[in-house]
Formats: sequence, structure tokens, C-alpha cells
Amino acid sequence: MTLAGIELRYLVDEISKGINDYYISNIYGITRNSILFKLHHPEKTDILLMFSTFGLWITGIKIDQIEENRLVKRLRNDLLRARITDIKQIGSERIVYITFTGFDQEFVLVGEFFGDGNIILCNKEMKILSLLHSIDVRHRKLGVGLTYVPPPSSGLNLFEITRDNLDEIKTVQTIVVRWIGRTLGLPTKYAEEIIRIAGIDPKRIGNTLSDEEIKKLFQAIKDLIDKVISGNHEPYIVRDEKSADVIPIPLGNLSEKNSTKVPSFMEGLDLLFSENLLEQGKSSQSTTANQKIAELEHKLEEQSRAIATVKERVSGISTVAKALLGIIPSGVTAIDDARIQPLLNQYNSALTKEAGIPMININGEKIKINTQSSIQAIASVLYTESKKQLRAIDTIELEKRKTEKNLETFKKQASIARDSVVFTVQKKREWYERYRWFFTSDDLLAIGGRDASSNSSVIRKHLDKNDRVFHAEIVGSPFFILKGETDKMSSVTEVAQATVCFSRAWREGLYGLNAYWVKPNQIKTAAPSGQFIAKGSFVIEGTRNFVQVSTLQLAVGLFQKDENYLIMCGPTSAIKRKCIYFVTIEPSGQEMTEIAKKIKLEFLKISEKEEVVKSFSIDDFIRVIPAGDSHIVESGQGQAYS
Repeated sequence: MTLAGIELRYLVDEISKGINDYYISNIYGITRNSILFKLHHPEKTDILLMFSTFGLWITGIKIDQIEENRLVKRLRNDLLRARITDIKQIGSERIVYITFTGFDQEFVLVGEFFGDGNIILCNKEMKILSLLHSIDVRHRKLGVGLTYVPPPSSGLNLFEITRDNLDEIKTVQTIVVRWIGRTLGLPTKYAEEIIRIAGIDPKRIGNTLSDEEIKKLFQAIKDLIDKVISGNHEPYIVRDEKSADVIPIPLGNLSEKNSTKVPSFMEGLDLLFSENLLEQGKSSQSTTANQKIAELEHKLEEQSRAIATVKERVSGISTVAKALLGIIPSGVTAIDDARIQPLLNQYNSALTKEAGIPMININGEKIKINTQSSIQAIASVLYTESKKQLRAIDTIELEKRKTEKNLETFKKQASIARDSVVFTVQKKREWYERYRWFFTSDDLLAIGGRDASSNSSVIRKHLDKNDRVFHAEIVGSPFFILKGETDKMSSVTEVAQATVCFSRAWREGLYGLNAYWVKPNQIKTAAPSGQFIAKGSFVIEGTRNFVQVSTLQLAVGLFQKDENYLIMCGPTSAIKRKCIYFVTIEPSGQEMTEIAKKIKLEFLKISEKEEVVKSFSIDDFIRVIPAGDSHIVESGQGQAYS
């Protein structure tokens, strides 16, 4: 499927609403024609924005890289950490400009979603810095160093259409539905729906329409456009044997089609476009193996034909030899006997000479003979030749078995290549998952900062009057909040331990540190007059309540919340009590990626939760563990195991 201009306008407006104050935290090359932008916000859930040659959309699916994309390196150099400050569509064309701003620079990424599509990076003067496809045709040129100019407009701007724009239809002898589609740049599915809404026969010729019918036509166009771009949707995915499409509003009689309702047009688009990317990727990954498979299958056919041909020749030669032996009792003793030729003719054979050398031609196979030899001797020569031909079959059979083995190998390679194209569905995260977090043994939520920005956010956005604020006695400590009023010292001790463990103490193996807690009214977000405090830091006034932390030890657990599963990391006592399975870690040992892999392998030992664990990526495990090297000291079932 391809995007229509009115669908693109809806997508641009919808994406614009959701990305305020987000910045580009990473850029992934998915295929040679598709790029994935990861948008990050210190307080909100990350957004994945797919930008491809056939459209842009917010996706809930993270596809691993399938092919190299030659734009990615340049895009990372220029756009990482930049913010999207504007997204706009050019008229009703299938062209989008995304403006990125950061570090006193501005870039524009152009998406052309028609034909083969294109992705073009420009500076703010629209000078092309990099692009997917260079173009040199009669009406436009696109190349590095040139100024980007969009192609000539393909028709009316749908969003500025007036009643007068339709008067041209009175002068044409074209079918109305065709004129609507061509003039307004709309796909047939929308042109037909406009005609249906207006109550006009789709076979009517343009110059036969009355003013009243043109008025109805104009109103139908406006109503359909408004429904699509405003988001007044009732979206469906429509499939047939050859293709699939997602429509934002019902078009035609859906009861006659294989249609499925979807929650939103964006989600339906994500589903179909992601299916398309995955299928392209699987095809691309297995292309080399598939080419070799085709070659080997062709070779196998030739070898089978060669064996059949040789067997046919052997049978023919043996039959002639047997016939010669069979005529001996009738008194034939020499090959030049007049009765020999009629006999040979019965078996598509003949006596011939080439360069004076006598031969028997049996079905095109020429075998030298000595005409002075007896019939028995000549038959023996033929039998010897047939045995020689049979040995050739053995050789071909051996080569055929090798070909079959190679074919099986490449089929397995193709299957492995297709299976190597993987993706993960992005889970909807709880609000607290953007921070350090865990539930204490007493079911209280504790949240802490990951860095200066989230430290600030934890205090400024989520601190309530009955909470307690924790900090470790070390520079490089997060602020943790224990949510809700409690007199349970077990929760206080657990949050104190988490505060120390997630501080610089873990990375440097500093045992024996304490943490302290204070009340919210002791936290001052502004520095005293004439002083300065760094981002993520706060002034603490009054008495600090110290809690001794006896060990540096945390546990990673599989936690079930309602119907969802989360990876939770906190003090061992809390994780063992709240989780299905746990792995306890201490400082020193292996770097974060390696220990995350080992933790996941431990989790995979829970056979009944294997599919749940597989749905988590290694990054999900890395995200929860403390910064620095770690090693595993224990693993087992938690109290929530059942």
C-alpha cells in the first residue's frame, strides 16, 4: 500500500501533537530504505518514529537492523540530541519536511513518499547534504551540494480546494471518478467513495453533470477530507489474496471484503508497514541463499536428465547387441550381411562410415566396429560400451548426491537467514519505569533518578508531602523517593540500600556507606542567594536521618503486575518477596552487557515463563541494573512463584 496525501496530513498532525520536548536519542538503520528514530523525553515514554521511502509513522515495533543504510552515519552525526521543532507537509503532496534543531544548527529531513521514494538531508538553506537516491531527469536534479527543489505540483492542493476548482469538470469527456482521482491526486478508493457519497453514477461523464451535482460532489470531497485529516476515523485493515490496505474510514461495502477493525489508523498502518518491512528483510537476508538454491535446483534437473539420457543410450546399445546375437542362429555370421541393415532399422540404428571408419549409429551414439570381426565380437564391443556408459551413470549419481546435499545446506541457510530478521513489540511502560524503581516488601513504590535530569524530575514532579527523600553519603548518588506515609522500617532500610547501591559506590566497590532520609519540606529546589547548585542537585535543610547500609547487594526479578510482566531491580529482600524469580548480584565481575545476558539465561530456566522472558531484550535487563561491573551470587524462585 502507499499513503495518500490526505492520510499523510493526518499522520503529520498526529505525530506533531505527541513529540513536543522530545529529542533524538538514537537512530537505527532498518533497511536500505527505512530509518528508525528513537525519541526520548526525561519524563514521558520513549517514542519510535519510523521514516521510510513509503511513509512515516509512530511504531510500537522495534525491528533489528536488516540491511545497511548509508544515510545513518551522517544522520547520527548531525541529528543526535537534536529536537524535532517542526513537521510539515508540502500542500497535499506526499512530501514531508521535518526540521531538527540543536547545538545552534538546523537541519531539514525531506521524505518523498511517491514512486520509489527518497530521503534527503538538507541544511536550513535546503542545500542537500546527503540523500538516498540521486536524480537527474529533465525537470529536476537532486544531488549532494545542490539546492533541494520539490517536483512540480501534481494537481490541486486538496486542503485549499474551492467550489470553482470543480468547474473544469463541465468541459471534459472523462468519467467522473477518473477525473476526481487524477485532478485531486486521490487513490481510486477515495475517488469512488466521493462519488458514492455524492450519489452520482460512477460511469457518468464529467460534462453531463449539473451544477447541483457538482455542488454535491464538492461537499462530498470536503466531508471526506475533513473526516480523514481530523482523525474522525473508524479504521479497518482490508486484505485480499495479493495485498492489504488500511483505511481510516469505511470505504464501500466492507461486508464483501476480508476486513478487520483496528484501534487506530496509526496502529493499522504500523502493522501493515512493519509486515512489509519484515517481509522485505526476510527476502533480502535470504536472497543470496535463494539464488544458490535456484542454481542448484537447475543443476539437479540437468543431472537427472543426464542420467535418464545415459540410461536410454545404454538400453538402446544393449538391445542392439542382443538383437545381433539373436540373428546368429539364422545363419548370419558377418556384419555386412544384407539381413543386418533391416534388423538395425528396427532399433533406430544403422551401419555408417565417417572418414572411412565403420560405425554403428544407435540413436545418435556412434560406436566404432571392425567389419571383419564376427557378429559375436561386434556384440561384445557393444556390451562393453554399454558397461562403460553405465559407469558414467555412477559418476553422475555421485555428483547428483553432492548437489542434493548442497541444496539442503543452502535451504537451511535461507531458513536461518529469514529467521534472523527479528523484532520486538514495544511494551507500554508504566510511568515509573523511566526511573530507577521497585516495590518494597510492604508494597510501597520507591523511585530514583538515573542521571541529573531524572534526579531533578523525581523531586520536582513526583515528590508529595507524605513521602521520604533518600540520598547516599557520596557524590554521585541518586535521589530516591519512598512514596506514601509509613512507619515500616523494612521499607526505609530497603530504599536506603537501593540508594547506596545505585550510586557511584557500586561501580567503585565502596562498602560501608550510609544513606539518609529527609522530609519533603527539607528539600529546597533553589540555591541560597549568591550561590549555585548543579542540575539534579538540591539544598537539604534540617536534620538528616541516617540509615546504615551493611552490604552492596541487589536482585533482579521477574515481576507480574496485572496481566503484564516487568523486570524489577532492588534490594534482595524486596525482590524475593515480590517477584516470581530472582537473580542476586554484587559489584565486580563482568561488564553490564555480559551480566545482563547471564541474568536473562538464568530467567530462561523458568520453563513456564520462557516466552515471557524471551520477550525482554538484553537492553531491558541492562536498563535496570546498576552502572558498573557485577557478578551473580544466587538465583531462585521468589515468593510470588506459583
